[in-house]
Amino acid sequence: MAAEPENTMIITLKDGDVTIALKPEMAPKHVEQIKALVREGAYDNVAFHRVIDGFMAQTGDVEFGDMKDGFDAARAGTGGSARSDLPAEFSDANFVRGTVGMARARDPNSANSQFFIMFAPAPNLDGAYTIVGEVEDGMDKVDAIKRGDPAQNGVVAEPDRMLKVRIAADGE
Repeated sequence: MAAEPENTMIITLKDGDVTIALKPEMAPKHVEQIKALVREGAYDNVAFHRVIDGFMAQTGDVEFGDMKDGFDAARAGTGGSARSDLPAEFSDANFVRGTVGMARARDPNSANSQFFIMFAPAPNLDGAYTIVGEVEDGMDKVDAIKRGDPAQNGVVAEPDRMLKVRIAADGE
């Protein structure tokens, strides 16, 4: 069942579009923040700075990850946005292939702008990270994202990026 256009996020990657059904019923504050950042254009050109084969691809550092404006490879993954951090909105949903979750620091209430897309199930994340959506279409494009160095916790040299991100309700 496809999400309504207002809760459908489309990420354009080098190989094509990835369609994500956002889940405001599970994480209303997180989805609201993601949609606001999308509409500001904050996610455009942001790197997939940490990509671990068999686990996940992480992106969304709008502070240090913008590959056209302010990219800092040494700091990508440590930043957020000018918006406030969010209180955790944990659910009983499981982290499976295609799940989109919010990245955070050790503090469960520290999610801001970064998110990750799962390549495979990770039951150890269940109930400990906020789930904001799931890939509806284009998982093959996610699978094609450049992987990082396992010895460097998945840090990617010359990373792939989200070229453009939009909400379906807003049109092209």
